[in-house]
Amino acid sequence: MGKVIIVEGKTDKQRLQQLLAEPVEIACTNGTIGEDKLEELISEYSEDEVFVLLDADYSGDKVRRLFKQDFPNVRHLYTHRMYREVATTPWHVLAQILEGAHFEVQIPDDEET
Repeated sequence: MGKVIIVEGKTDKQRLQQLLAEPVEIACTNGTIGEDKLEELISEYSEDEVFVLLDADYSGDKVRRLFKQDFPNVRHLYTHRMYREVATTPWHVLAQILEGAHFEVQIPDDEET
């Protein structure tokens, strides 16, 4: 059983890959996703511990509602509304979010990236 984090886009995925210090599968919804695509995505990870980390905006909220409705067992992680997007959330804030969910993290040397 592995860990999977579902994010919206490629830049979110790249940011998390730079921060995570353990092997974690990161899957992208590529924006707004329908119920069929969501079910297809989740079925790939039926044996894994699934986390959802989406942007704090309308699109992210919409996808999050689908997850809560159709897949109540996924764990939801939240970025702060003031940063809106996972990709623009500061390293130290993302690290706190992930550490709170028991992920191993390592803040990159260049924290400004």
